[in-house]
Amino acid sequence: MTMQDILQRASRSREVILEPLSLILIGFFAAFTQSLTGFGSGLLAMSTLPELIGIRVAAPLVALLCTTIELLLLARYWQAINLRAIRLLVLALILGAPWGILALRRVDEEIVMGLLGAVLAGYALYALLNPRLPELRQPAWTFGFGFVAGVLGGAYNTSGPPVVIYGNCRRWSPAEFRGNLQGFFLVNDLIVITGHTLSRNMTALVLHNYLTIAPALLLGVLLGGRLSRRVDPAVFRKIVLVFLLLMGLRMLLL
Repeated sequence: MTMQDILQRASRSREVILEPLSLILIGFFAAFTQSLTGFGSGLLAMSTLPELIGIRVAAPLVALLCTTIELLLLARYWQAINLRAIRLLVLALILGAPWGILALRRVDEEIVMGLLGAVLAGYALYALLNPRLPELRQPAWTFGFGFVAGVLGGAYNTSGPPVVIYGNCRRWSPAEFRGNLQGFFLVNDLIVITGHTLSRNMTALVLHNYLTIAPALLLGVLLGGRLSRRVDPAVFRKIVLVFLLLMGLRMLLL
């Protein structure tokens, strides 16, 4: 056996160990962030997983992860969920999600990654600056934001930014944000999973990666819930937003 063969075997062994470990850590921090701050699992996972396993594996995988996290958090938030308040958003989401899933299959991966970087950086910058937005009352705006959220959810599992901006424009109270967002995310995740399943994106590799990560999600949700009483969620949220901004800019520039 030559030295080159030894080095190649050593490299493959490191990949076998490091990739599952990286997946587990990403899943844990995504669940921990969502449990602690109420947002960010999809954004955080999509900012890291595509470079590790590819966007076409990462997108359906993150849909499974986000749905699992939402179901684990349902016991905490179910009383605040108000689906009637977001029914038009959900209708538009249903119409937009298939277009996002189709784009994921048809558009060049380099373009998809660049657009994902723009979404991450743009939302992080918006959330950090927290500008005062005009108040919107026309139903057409609701449909427009919901449709964009559906497209982004289908392609990137990042339906949250348009809905957060919409909620700010509708002057939702903190209680309305908590209930409306949790209800929207749960419906979104179920629709996106259905779309990926019908599009045959739920491959054996996706399911294998999900089973690898799944136990870490429960640990992340439990730990995030416990630390929410001791850690300032607003400070942690800003740290996450800065990380998303840097990751988004990195995707745009590389």
